[in-house]
Amino acid sequence: MSTGWPVYDNESQYRRIVAYLMPGETLYAVYDCKGVGTGFVGITDRRVIFYDQGMLVKKRSMISIPYQNILAVAVADEGVIFQSGEIVLLTAFGRFAFEFRGPDKADWVYRFILGQIMVSKYPNPSTGLG
Repeated sequence: MSTGWPVYDNESQYRRIVAYLMPGETLYAVYDCKGVGTGFVGITDRRVIFYDQGMLVKKRSMISIPYQNILAVAVADEGVIFQSGEIVLLTAFGRFAFEFRGPDKADWVYRFILGQIMVSKYPNPSTGLG
């Protein structure tokens, strides 16, 4: 695993995500996932990018979900927060579940995505006021 930003579990997954970045986009993390369907997830300042192994669109694909399309982010709460490594993104297009290799990664991703969607849905009221 890398140290500093961006962080990643696997260098080849990191390189694959980097190839899909837009000019000026900042990559913060690339995390490997457990379970069927999702290989890995990239977290940028603009979107979530994930590798789907053919579960959603019948072919292996990189899928991007811009933060403005995420309606909610969920994490299991079974009495102790962040015991699970799984988060779920709820979008107008459906539900996307990711199980990370460790609750610490799920905690960071949850908080980062929540921060991104809250900023876009609830901008600072003093911004732009003269």
